[in-house]
Amino acid sequence: MREIWGSRVGFILASIGSAIGLGNIWRFGYITYENGGGAFLLPYFVALFVTGISLLMAEFALGHKFKSSAPIAMKHIGKKFEWVGWWAVISAFIITTYYIVVIGWALVYFTKSFTLAWGSDTKSYFFENVLNLSDSPWQLNGFAMEVLIAVIFIWLLNWFVVFKGVKRGIEKANLIMMPLLWILAIILVLRAVTLPGALDGIEWYLKPDFSKIGDYKIWIAAFGQIFFSLSLAMGIMIAYASYLPEKSDIANNSFIVGLTDSAFSFLIGFAVFGTLGYMAFVTQTNIQEVVAGGVGLAFVVFPKALNLIPGLPELVAAIFFLTLFIAGLSSSISLVESITSALIDKFKMSRSKAVNTVFFLGFLGSLVYTTTAGLYWLDIIDHFINYYGLVLVALLEVVAVAWFFKLSSLREHINSISEIKVGSWWEWALKYATVLVLTTLLILDIYGNLQKPYGDYAIDALAAGVAVIIFGMLVSLLLTLRRGKDVS
Repeated sequence: MREIWGSRVGFILASIGSAIGLGNIWRFGYITYENGGGAFLLPYFVALFVTGISLLMAEFALGHKFKSSAPIAMKHIGKKFEWVGWWAVISAFIITTYYIVVIGWALVYFTKSFTLAWGSDTKSYFFENVLNLSDSPWQLNGFAMEVLIAVIFIWLLNWFVVFKGVKRGIEKANLIMMPLLWILAIILVLRAVTLPGALDGIEWYLKPDFSKIGDYKIWIAAFGQIFFSLSLAMGIMIAYASYLPEKSDIANNSFIVGLTDSAFSFLIGFAVFGTLGYMAFVTQTNIQEVVAGGVGLAFVVFPKALNLIPGLPELVAAIFFLTLFIAGLSSSISLVESITSALIDKFKMSRSKAVNTVFFLGFLGSLVYTTTAGLYWLDIIDHFINYYGLVLVALLEVVAVAWFFKLSSLREHINSISEIKVGSWWEWALKYATVLVLTTLLILDIYGNLQKPYGDYAIDALAAGVAVIIFGMLVSLLLTLRRGKDVS
């Protein structure tokens, strides 16, 4: 008998926990700042409703209607589409192997925050002391031991939670982590906005530049941010929805998860830019000179800013890195469950055997990212999996559901159990708008890489990134061909 969530709140918090990840903290604010400040919110919310919530609702509906993980749900759409579901799951597996390593960095920094061990040269500390970074992707000179230990611990946490199951593991963990995450975020915001110069930083964050609204790149950035923020096309939301009871409000749940994810991103932006504004104020520099996004923000710029905070900077630092850790952990748990549920459904594995398989193979996959060349491979694989693998999976998923399946029957299923009734706009959004957006994202990134190789890496290293995508496709095909659970 299939497991079910203990409560609607448990499902919603777990879905929010999956959606809210590291990118909400270090990516949203920077993209908003780079793309017109407050003016960016217009295309962002258009993207949220047109493609984000629409696709999220479709994945919730697929999981709930067919009571299956992504591969089997896609097989219900058509037998030839099962491999698309497997590709989503395999992509999630590949992402998990390096995502857990980034969470490991956050855990290492959390332990260091009580003494501000990174000192004044935060860049050198991160790349040399923590990562022991080598000179090239092919120089794997042993392991960064602190990172390796942290990764082992985080994999064990993931194993424990997912092993316990949906209700006793994933739900209980998120009932603790999500309220705590919001409390920590609010503390960070309150501390940041009370610092001198904070309002200048927030002004840079939200000051609208409406002249940029006409630039198509702003719209592409908005749609890209929404797509990557909601854990779409990784089999996660399909798996989570498959554990819902018969009477579940799919439409309402989709809006709650989508809007809460966006609200967290918007909120944490005040903490990030308030702190950066203070840093610019103290160092007598322009905010443009200190602002950064991604890994550079979290592990180089922010530690430098935290050094300057008056009154218990160690505590603020600990809260910041604990926030990163929890946001990452809740997402990694959902990634592991995506793979686990697919193995259980296809091969009728016990949960314990499926989790052990994912744990063993996943940990082995993580090892390369804990070496002294780990950052290079993480950067390369992340780029190719996210900008090619996931976008292409999402495009194939949407085409299969919207063009090779009776989409109106999925809408009828949603409306039969939802308080908010979904109109024909939803079908239009999936069949046309979402397909157009995903195709555009794919073409633009291919064009950009043809113009200039990503990250100025050597061709052989980039070829390895492409090889990982091809490998994922082949494994997906092999898993599809393997005889498993019959879906009739």
